[in-house]
Amino acid sequence: MEHVDLDFAEFVKKVKAATSIDLSLYKEAQMKRRLTAFRLKKGFDTFSAFFAALVKDDQLLYEFFDRMTINVSEFWRNSNRWTVLAEKILPQLLKKNPRLKCWSAACSTGEEPYTLAMIMAEKNALLGAKIIASDIDAGVLERARAGIYGERSLKEMPDYYVRKYFSAENGMFRVHDTLRRAVDFRKGNLLNDRFENDFDLIICRNVVIYFTEEAKHLLYQKFSNALKRGGILFVGSTEQIFQPGKYGLEVAESFFYRKI
Repeated sequence: MEHVDLDFAEFVKKVKAATSIDLSLYKEAQMKRRLTAFRLKKGFDTFSAFFAALVKDDQLLYEFFDRMTINVSEFWRNSNRWTVLAEKILPQLLKKNPRLKCWSAACSTGEEPYTLAMIMAEKNALLGAKIIASDIDAGVLERARAGIYGERSLKEMPDYYVRKYFSAENGMFRVHDTLRRAVDFRKGNLLNDRFENDFDLIICRNVVIYFTEEAKHLLYQKFSNALKRGGILFVGSTEQIFQPGKYGLEVAESFFYRKI
């Protein structure tokens, strides 16, 4: 008979009721391992005690959000995919519509939407574009809006872009204001929220791998519904969609899917 951890199961229910975040839609073993390590580090013997503290302590709640989300990001991550976006996908989209509506979903600390903004600026397509970037974690959104990064975040970025779009400050790098003004950062829950529609491009990379199959199915369908016909969904390099037709999508390039 399968052992059920009632302490963790009750915690999942309470978190959903209090925050609308449904931890049951994440792969349980990974999420439970990460949160157990975090609660023990904070000195709580049980998830019950941990939850009681969470609802009273905003700083602890902030750290909990940070721990349950995977805030690992860098500019030009898997750079060959961004090259495909720049050289093939965006020119096709811009030919049909010079004023693109784009969304970086689960944008973390902002490297992804700023990468997109740089590429669009190089194509003289930034001024008329709408770039939305969302994340469930208010803390990472604050850092994204500030636009200040360490050298590690820039390691995959071509030098040309570093020189053109960043200024050095006290050993850190600040994104130019033209890019910061171009990105609309918003708090959002991918699994719960209703999405806007008529997107030309949705980028959601290295997030879906942490979800259950049920949650993945839900999310891909929601993304497809949010795209306009001919719009593109750009996913991470470990997130190939094996039956895109199920969601009204077709392969445009590796890890790029077009709304049919």
